[in-house]
Amino acid sequence: MPSTVRLHRVLATSPEKVYRAFIEADALAKWLPPNGFMCTVHHLEPKVGGTFKMSFRNFTTGNSHSFGGEYVELVPGERLRYTDRFDDPNLPGELQVTVTLKKVSVGTELDITQAGIPDAIPAEACYLGWQESLKNLARLVEPEINQ
Repeated sequence: MPSTVRLHRVLATSPEKVYRAFIEADALAKWLPPNGFMCTVHHLEPKVGGTFKMSFRNFTTGNSHSFGGEYVELVPGERLRYTDRFDDPNLPGELQVTVTLKKVSVGTELDITQAGIPDAIPAEACYLGWQESLKNLARLVEPEINQ
């Protein structure tokens, strides 16, 4: 039975800056891969109906897995919804990811729901990976460097 993970964070930056981190290829490659993985963004077309393709490579083993999907909803600074599908036939099904951004007094409230996680991926491993990714996201978006 496919799993769902939900994550919540508050980041000390603007919703617009967090949104950009989700739709710019170089930014995604920097923060999205969990610790120990490298990311290559092969294709990214951030518009409704647009698609993306990327791969994560395990830095220790060199093994990689690729995945891609389609953008379903994009509301700048507020919301992203996209699908995700692994190229590996052992990881079937389509994941649905919803990212909600809300301006709050100290920055941005971030809520992520990832539904449809294949049975072969333990939900707790997926949750752990997202936690690592979100720490990387904070390191990217929270510094305010005005030079």
